Amino acid sequence: MTQRNSTIPQPHHLVAMLTDDERPNRAARVGTQPIALAAGTLLAILACGGSVALWRSYAGPSPELDRTTVARQFQARAAQVASEQLVEKTKGLEATQQESIDQLQVVQDQLQTVRRLLAAQQAESKRLSEQVTALNEAVDGLRQSFASAQANESSPQATRDRSIRARAHAVRTYQKRIQKRDG
Repeated sequence: MTQRNSTIPQPHHLVAMLTDDERPNRAARVGTQPIALAAGTLLAILACGGSVALWRSYAGPSPELDRTTVARQFQARAAQVASEQLVEKTKGLEATQQESIDQLQVVQDQLQTVRRLLAAQQAESKRLSEQVTALNEAVDGLRQSFASAQANESSPQATRDRSIRARAHAVRTYQKRIQKRDG
């Protein structure tokens, strides 16, 4: 049995022996039904699209749109609240500023009043100082006349004349100072 029978084909020669018509052709099998395959695919796509359209029509708008709308409304409301707070703070600052301006005006008015009073007081002090100086000179004149009168007691008429002259001199000095001050 060392010889082989040549009529029995060997498995590796089996593929070689098949002719082109006998080989399985998968592409040829699919190619015979392309219209049916395309129609089935089209029907599946249409069914999916229709189910999505029905679902959206019954479920309402998509949740992403709802979330976007809610987020925009929230942002708009937050911006409005911030704007209202800014307006309130601005009004508060304006009121505070106006109060400060009013207080400053009151202080300026008070300062002017104090300045006027101080000027009047200084004028009065100057007037009183001049009067005191005039009175001191009159008193000095009287002292001198009194001292002279004591020294000249021997002549009462001369003492009296000196005394009158000293008083007259003091009165004239006093009147001159008043005229200088007023004039």
